[in-house]
Amino acid sequence: MPKEILLEKLANLAVKIGANVQKNQIVVVNAPTQAADIARKVTKHAYQAGAKRVIVIWRDDLTTRYSLEYETEETLQDIPQFSIDRMRYLVDNGACVISIVSPIPGANKGVDPNKIQVSGIASSKALNFYREHMMGNRSQWSIIAASNPTWAKKVFPKLQETEADEALWDAIFSASRVTENTNPVEEWNKHNSLLIAHNKILNDFQFDSLHFTNELGTDLTIKLVDNHVWSGGQETATTGVVFNPNIPTEENFTMPHKFGVNGKVVATKPLDYQGNLIEDFWLEFKDGKVIDFDAKKEKSTLKNLLEFDEGSSYLGEVALIGYNSPISQANILFFNTLFDENASCHLALGRAYPMNVKGGTSMDIKELEKLGYNNSMSHSDFMFGSKDMNIVGITKEGKKIQIFKEGNFVI
Repeated sequence: MPKEILLEKLANLAVKIGANVQKNQIVVVNAPTQAADIARKVTKHAYQAGAKRVIVIWRDDLTTRYSLEYETEETLQDIPQFSIDRMRYLVDNGACVISIVSPIPGANKGVDPNKIQVSGIASSKALNFYREHMMGNRSQWSIIAASNPTWAKKVFPKLQETEADEALWDAIFSASRVTENTNPVEEWNKHNSLLIAHNKILNDFQFDSLHFTNELGTDLTIKLVDNHVWSGGQETATTGVVFNPNIPTEENFTMPHKFGVNGKVVATKPLDYQGNLIEDFWLEFKDGKVIDFDAKKEKSTLKNLLEFDEGSSYLGEVALIGYNSPISQANILFFNTLFDENASCHLALGRAYPMNVKGGTSMDIKELEKLGYNNSMSHSDFMFGSKDMNIVGITKEGKKIQIFKEGNFVI
């Protein structure tokens, strides 16, 4: 069957291009129960690529909801030592990680937001060493997506559940450059070359700041850290292995200066955070920090995001994506960051990526912070690109260079 062929191709792509599994490497597959089929295929392809051991870590959104509903806050904050030891084992043994996202939008709707918050903070603190390891690219990691009927019905509400599921799979395959008549690995090698070319143009300019404006009300200036590095597409782990963190991806991104963000940004797509959908929101920044905000739906969830820790109300990433990118032109709202962020310029509240500053992956946190790095236990992308987005880069000499006009690159 064609779908089975495409699933095998997607699984192989995740292993070969996504994580680029090395011979005798331990591989972790993070998978929700609703994505069992693709998780099994990824496991098989990882072994065929030479993995020494594949560890599948299952999760289930509904049983997670039960734990949030019925456990006390004290219990939710008590992270079992075996959970910490498992992640320490993965770090100590240089495991690479393939994560499969298959969200159930609104899975935690109605759950006490304070319990969600304290649980998230406790887990983040206990596993901070793991986050630093992976976000510092000390091993390969990659994310792919799998459809499920609940998510599909949210994306395609006018279709019957089975038809919606098929339509979402088609959209996932298309966005991931997985087709029946092409070799996705070859397609991704070509795509990476184009993203790398754009990175070079932006890196050569070494802009001091970027100014974003559109008719929706965005008027935002973002100072970039000195010696910033634009990335996008394939990356290189500190071990020297090349990998692709996100499948799909269309972005070129870099590091804002923590204290150099000023103005207002208006989101153009909803944000799914902790199982709740934040809609029609805006943020106002002063000296890097969010000082005011609003949302038509789930304002309390947005407040929790901003108050997760000290760094979650500052930016850690700015990403540029043209309005004419394939995912944007598909005109599908996926209600999932992996896809929606690749249809629109976006920003991330929270932790920055060390690789986005020259020499950053070999620096400790204090060294990075001196350069303007934002440290946080969270990293939440939200979209603000539009068809009329205007972006001007200001050089250190004060010269203005048009980067985007009417939503697309012009350099």
